[in-house]
Amino acid sequence: MSVADLLVIITGVLLRTVFVAFFPHSFVNLTPVCSITLVLAVAATLISVWFTVAFTLDRFLAICYQNVKAKYCTERTATVIMGIVSMVSCLISAPWYFTMSPEYNIDNIPWGCVYKLAFLNLTSWASFELLTFSLMAWFPFFFLLLLNSLTARHIIVSGRVRRGLRGRTAGDNDPEMENRRKSVVLLFCISGSFLLLWSTQVIYVLSERVFGTPYVKGSEFESVGFMLQVLSTCTNTAIYVLTQNKFREQMKRFLRYPIYLIVKLVKKMNAS
Repeated sequence: MSVADLLVIITGVLLRTVFVAFFPHSFVNLTPVCSITLVLAVAATLISVWFTVAFTLDRFLAICYQNVKAKYCTERTATVIMGIVSMVSCLISAPWYFTMSPEYNIDNIPWGCVYKLAFLNLTSWASFELLTFSLMAWFPFFFLLLLNSLTARHIIVSGRVRRGLRGRTAGDNDPEMENRRKSVVLLFCISGSFLLLWSTQVIYVLSERVFGTPYVKGSEFESVGFMLQVLSTCTNTAIYVLTQNKFREQMKRFLRYPIYLIVKLVKKMNAS
């Protein structure tokens, strides 16, 4: 998940935005190159989103179906699923290469990327764009909301049973129940953040393709939607990772280590 999110930043932000804006005459702005970076950015976004869905499914099975955890929640299964998701995402993203045309030519060399008129006008391309955004936003959100809701329901129901077995007084001071309540909040934060961060981009695409408003590349609304979309590929990984106790402990050790080296160096200097 972290590698996929990093690829989104590299392809979607650095190559397609920063380099094009600040280095307009670099090789990245050649039409074939920027067409390839568009394909890579779409593929990386699909991979990042569906890796999050796959991870959520893995947690759902591990929490709600303990009997299948040992069989399916394994490293081998995760490797196979990641390979399938990556391959399918690349295949779906490949047609985006043919949506671009040169913005201008210098010495018969095509520079810049603008959408072809066929992409803007043909119903087939509009359907393909809506399909891509459905796979990026609508379907993943549905699965995230469904899986997280079922997981939260299982946690709440099992918590009630546990509280009943232990007694109400014991349940109120039960650390396990507190961890389960935090898990429920975490799961709905993931679904909520995904919906909020993708909503601007979804509204933009719907307004352009479904309701027929003018397709204005580079508009402020599109820029905000793109920014939030890129941010959404990072939030879920951060939420999942930062809430893990082992990761927090390793982070504390990482932050304390430079201080430890400085203190050790000072003591050595004083001793000498």
